[in-house]
This record gives sequence, structure tokens and C-alpha cells, in this order.
Amino acid sequence: MDELSLASKLSLLISTITYFLIFIIFGFFIADESNAQDEDLSVIKNWLLHTDASNALYRHLASEAFRYLDKRAAEIDKLQTSKQWIERQQQVREIFSGIVGPFPEKTPLNATVVGEVQKPGYRFEKIIFESLPGFYVTACLFIPDNLHGKAPAIIYCSGHSDLAFRSQAYQRIIINLVKKGFIVFAFDPVGQGERIQYFDPEIGESRVGGPTLEHSYPGAQCFVAGKSQARYMIWDGIRACDYLQTREEVDPKRIGITGRSGGGTQSAYIAAFDDRILAAAPECYITSFKRLIESRGPQDAEQNFYHGIASGIDHADLLEVRAPKPALLIATTRDIFSIQGARETANEVNRAYRAFGKTDNFAIVEDDAPHTSTQKNREAMIAFFQKHLDLPGDPAETDAIEYLTADELRVTKTGQAATSLEGESVFSLNRKEAQGLVSKLEQARKNNLKNHLQAVKAAARVLSGYCEFQGNSTDMFCGRYQREGYAIEMHAIDGEGDYKIPFLLMIPQEIKQQAAVLYLHPNEKSAAASEMEWLAKQGFVVLAPDLIGIGEMGPGVFKGDAYNFKLGKASFNIWFAAIQIGRSIVGIQAGDVARLVNYLQHHPAMRSESVYAVARGNICQVLLHAALFQDAISRIALIDPLISYRSIVMNRYYKPEYIPSAVAGALTAYDLPDLAASLAPRKLLIVNARDQNGQFAEPGMLDENLACVFAAYSDTEAGMLELCRWEIYQTAADIFSNWIE
Repeated sequence: MDELSLASKLSLLISTITYFLIFIIFGFFIADESNAQDEDLSVIKNWLLHTDASNALYRHLASEAFRYLDKRAAEIDKLQTSKQWIERQQQVREIFSGIVGPFPEKTPLNATVVGEVQKPGYRFEKIIFESLPGFYVTACLFIPDNLHGKAPAIIYCSGHSDLAFRSQAYQRIIINLVKKGFIVFAFDPVGQGERIQYFDPEIGESRVGGPTLEHSYPGAQCFVAGKSQARYMIWDGIRACDYLQTREEVDPKRIGITGRSGGGTQSAYIAAFDDRILAAAPECYITSFKRLIESRGPQDAEQNFYHGIASGIDHADLLEVRAPKPALLIATTRDIFSIQGARETANEVNRAYRAFGKTDNFAIVEDDAPHTSTQKNREAMIAFFQKHLDLPGDPAETDAIEYLTADELRVTKTGQAATSLEGESVFSLNRKEAQGLVSKLEQARKNNLKNHLQAVKAAARVLSGYCEFQGNSTDMFCGRYQREGYAIEMHAIDGEGDYKIPFLLMIPQEIKQQAAVLYLHPNEKSAAASEMEWLAKQGFVVLAPDLIGIGEMGPGVFKGDAYNFKLGKASFNIWFAAIQIGRSIVGIQAGDVARLVNYLQHHPAMRSESVYAVARGNICQVLLHAALFQDAISRIALIDPLISYRSIVMNRYYKPEYIPSAVAGALTAYDLPDLAASLAPRKLLIVNARDQNGQFAEPGMLDENLACVFAAYSDTEAGMLELCRWEIYQTAADIFSNWIE
């Protein structure tokens, strides 16, 4: 018998024994299920008023966003004079600095021309510059032949294309502008072209996916550290403008910017942040947050500002902040970005330009088309730049275009900066900044752990967007099933917003325990039925809810749009929506946990106001936040918890499913171990702590991340902190016997 076949047979034998043991251990429950096969444990599934309950989280976030946007609209309505608009512009600049910046100090560009190609009527240079030290930007500068004096230049920003400006759709615009006499500077955004951030040489592509994921994957890491993906992309554009200032062919006072889709985002942002840009023409992006939220929803990381909507920012501010400088809003009527929002934004922006007496400097042009560039819109853009960059001519575009090949436009030797230059990435730059935050947390814990944990409680309340629950919850009883030894009831109470929290309540025939158990599962309320039944048969009242975004209350509008990672599956977009309004999904869910705790405290079957709480997987972060603010949660059990937010930010790859349960900006003030440490001297059980990839956290990682937890529990009674690791599935008795004693 060879080694391979022996190993295979041993593996099969172990698997068979394991399944047999599980069958025997849970046989009593499976047998009991014969009486429960026809049980429908859903609570609100058939309620007409809650037919879209699975979308409740998005609707709740949207309703809060609309309140902020209505408040902003009321403030804008008061603006009449140029003086008032100037004051508004100053406020917006300060807000921008806070939610995107601060930007770093400018460092040498170290720009290098690595190649030059002559074409009929123009030439282009291949350029590499450093927007930050070691953060390489690949670009091409297109220069018309026979220039007479300094010429106007246009920065071209690419949309979400793997090829970036090498795409023929973008080449068409670039080459037409060059043939009209404009110098055009096109650079690769991060995650596109030759700047793929997660490039894997073995497979020849990104390990995380296309441009959208190349933005959102590191963007999520930036948000957890209180930073923004937008900051890096805007800074690239600002440094591109710096480079143009060094070119003798360029008139530094006649610089424009344009781009479509994601390039529309970049061009609008860069123009809003850089006063040197005279004329801006963002295409197929500008709408309004109200219409965006109503329709397509928040998009990828760089298109969402940290607490942007909560700070009073809307798309219109990107144009109004630079008024009365020339701007053209380019739109299509069937765009993925609402045309109604574009029109409403244009009307608002017009008011600002009217106050400055410069209505000729702003216009909107639209064509009946989907999310694309049209000849009508391109020619309107050319005419706009010809007028405002003082280069008169015929705006009609030419079809006589010789498209360039990807090889002709290749800037680096290998076609990727990652393999040619081995410089920095958004991840590595953000990690350096995050390391400073982690070091501050570690120092604060060492200096005075008690004072630090008091500060953590205040900071976590603000950063997570936790809202204190006051009052009692109105209970709606929805049905009961009798089982051997206990009853299982279906209930619903009001959540934080206009939605219900459906839950199951297991009530033993003989209540033997002083406390009740709250069981939180990341999938749905009955997913851990065997463990809940075991607890009920020990005499506990057990409550298991579907928190908003889970089970009957989720997963939400983006279920069908969940991005397919090579590393897993996740959708960041609802998380981004929460960030925009200064909330977190964790904070909202933790607030609803407080409602459930209150419900249990006032339940007639309760013998005391003490509640034990269990959480599994991704919902552990919710329980940690809830327990921080709810002293009534006297014992906490975390099964398969993420060990820390730090682990997500400090490692290049992470499991995307962890992101919806992260708190943006958390590392500026606390981490998950700080929350756990704050629970001392309450009894805390941690089973199978996981790293950022969902693997068992190794001993060294446990020691490094949980040092403050061990310190906080060092003065408590023996057994108040229990840390377990089990390689195979354990019974409820194995998990909870010591914890409930």
C-alpha cells in the first residue's frame, strides 16, 4: 500500500467516524425534528407591509441619508449672493479636507520619459512619475506637432477599464483632442492599466478582480484606518497637474480636465481640489446622492467620502466649490447615473454661477444614450475646451483615427509597475499610516489601560454610530410550537427604524436559570438550533433574532450584485452607504441588540435582569459593541470571532466577508480586543479566534492581538476569561458547560 492511498484511506476513516459521532450526538435533536419538519419558523415573511423586509437595511440607511440631504438642500436654498456662496465654498473646502485629506507634503516627482513614439500629426511620450515616494504613476503625454508657443493641456482620467486610457473608447477622445491642438496627459488610475494593485505574475492578472474591486478592496482597508481611497486617486491627479507645470510646451494657466464614468468621478474630484485647473468637464458621473441612492446605490470605494453625506456634501458641491470657473456637466439620459439627478444638480449649480454673474461658464449637455460617450457629447466637450482654454477651432471630431496598440502604449518593461518597479501600493501606504495608529493604541494600553478603555467606550459609540435605546419594546406575538420540554415562540419588536426585528423565543417548561441567553448567528435565527435547544433544555430562556441584514431581514438589495472574489464573496456597497452617513452596520445592529436585551429584561418569564449572549462568526463584532454599552449582558461567548480590525488593515489579503462588520475609522481610537478588554470582569469565552483570512489565529497572533484582554482579566477571578481552540466540531455541552456555570 503506497503512502498516498494510506493517507486517503485514513482521511476517509476519520471523516466517517466524525460524521457518525455527530449523528449520534445530535440524534436526539434530529429525531425531535421529525415532529418539526412542517414547522415554519419565519415570522414576517408573509406580512404584506414587510414584503421587502430583506431590503430593510438599505432602506433604513437611505432614509437617514435623505434626512441629511434634505437638511443640506434647505441650507442651499438660503444662498442668494456671491458672498454667501463664497462662504459656502470655504465651508466645503474645509469639509473636503476633513473627509478626504489631509494630503501629504509634495515630494519630488522624479519624472522620467522612458519612451517616445511619433505618429502622424502628434507624438506621445511614455512617462513615469512618483506621486508619493515609490508610488509610481504610469502615463502618456500626447503632444500635437507644430505647436506655436505654449499650448493648453487637458488631463484625461480613465473610467473603469482594465486597459485604462489604452481602451479605444478613450483613445478616440484623446486623439481627437490632440488633433484639435490640445496637449493631453493621460495617466493610469490605481488598479487599472499598468497599476494593478494586486497583480499576480503567475496568473497574469489581479487576484481580487477587475478595476472596481481593485479600488474597493484596498479602499475598505483605508476606511477602517479612517482614510480614503479617494485621497490617493485625487493626489495622483494633483501631481499630474504638477507635472504639466514643468513642461515648457504647456501653458500653466490653461489646464483642463475630463473623463468618463470612473474618470468622471476623478475629473470632478481633482478639479474640486486643485485650483490650477481652469476648465472641468466630467462625463457620465455627476448626478445627486438622493437619485443615486434611489436608483443604483453607492458605488465603489473612491466614489464614497468618509462621512460625506453626514457632513453635508453632495455631487453639486464638486462643481459649486470651484465656481465661477468653467464647468461642463456631460450626461446621457439612459445612464446608470440618474439623469434626473444630473438635471437637478445642474439647476442648483446654475444658481451659484448666476450669483457670480458667470452663467456662460456653466452648462449641461446630454444625449439619448446609455452609459457611454456619444459624438454629440464629445463635440460639445471639444467646443467647451476650445472656448474656455482659448483655442478656437472646429469642434467636429474626425473618424480618421489610427488607434494605438496596447504594446505601443506600454510604459513599463513588463507592462505592470508592480513587477517592473516594485514600488508602493495603496495597501502598503495605508499600512504604514495604520501602523502609526496601532502603535498609539498599544502605547495607550500600556500607559493606563483603565483610562484607555474609558476613552474606547466613548469613541466606539461615535465611530460605530451606535444609538442609545431608551424605553420599552412593544412585543408582537406571532405563534407558538410545542416541543418536548419547551415551547418555541415567534415574535417581532420594532427596530431602530421603520422595520421589525423578528426572533424566536425558546421557553422551557421548567425555567431553571436566573439569566436568559441571547443567541446571535450571522446566517439566520435558527441556524444554531441544536445549540439553542441544548441551552433551553438546561433551563434557559433563549432568544434568537434575525438582526437587520440577516435572515428574514437580509441580506439586502445587493444580494444579486455581490462581487465574486477569487478569495470569496462580498458586497461592500451597503457598507459604503453606512459610512457616508456616519453610521456602521455593526452600530445599527448593536442598537437593536440593546432592544432585545431590554425585551428579555422585561419578559414575564425572566427571573433576573441578567442576560448571557452568544455570537458566531461575523456577528461577534456586533456583540462586542453591544456588550460594551449594555452592562446587563453579563456573560459573553464569541465563537469563530475575527481577532481584530488591525489584522484586516495590516495584511495585504483578507476575507471580504469581514468588511460589513467593520467600523470605518475604528483604528483611530480602538480595536476589537479593546472592546473585549472592556468587558472585564464579566465572564468571556473566546472559541477559535480567526485571522483576517478566516483561519485559526496562531499563538503568536493571539498573544500580540489579545495582550490588552489578558491584561484586563489578569486581576479577575480564575475562569472569567476562557480561550479555546478546537479543530473539529464540538457539542453545545462542550462549548457552553463551563461558561454557564
